Amino acid sequence: MNLVEPIRDKELIQDIKDYLKQKNRRNYILFLLGINTGMAIADLLKLKVRDVDGWHIVYKRQKTLKKRRPAQRIKLSNAVKKELREYTKDKPKDEFLFKSRNGKNKPITRAMAYVILREAAEEFGLEAIGTHSMRKTWGYFYYKKFNDVADLQGQMGHADPSYTLRYIGISQDEKDKRRSNLVL
Repeated sequence: MNLVEPIRDKELIQDIKDYLKQKNRRNYILFLLGINTGMAIADLLKLKVRDVDGWHIVYKRQKTLKKRRPAQRIKLSNAVKKELREYTKDKPKDEFLFKSRNGKNKPITRAMAYVILREAAEEFGLEAIGTHSMRKTWGYFYYKKFNDVADLQGQMGHADPSYTLRYIGISQDEKDKRRSNLVL
């Protein structure tokens, strides 16, 4: 299990979005899509402008235990779609959404995505933040809103619901809550 955590504070999420938006639009969109879609970083980095043209992102999940990988569909919210429209307005359809400055049309690397998130984490004094934090943040808030671990497990492609809960930090939340309420 990764040692990175979801971001559980909505105000902090907004502060990080504002910070990234002011610093670099591409990095802001990466964070915005990561926390609003639950896509794995490998899948986010493979997206091209054409993949976010409509109201759904349709993609093949990179990491899966299944031999035949069905296409995944993620509906975008109005707010995310508005930001994407503005970001992709003058970009060619074949351009990577998170284009690197190196090479002709190459996406940023996973390592670069990590550097981007770590820089933002340091700005806000966060320790356990990495590329999985975006997906974990989405999963955490999805679970908190709908309280349906089976649905979340399926959407995340996990084999076991207990793994899903650990992945999004729910089991640690529960332990912390119980310990803080135990007074002897």
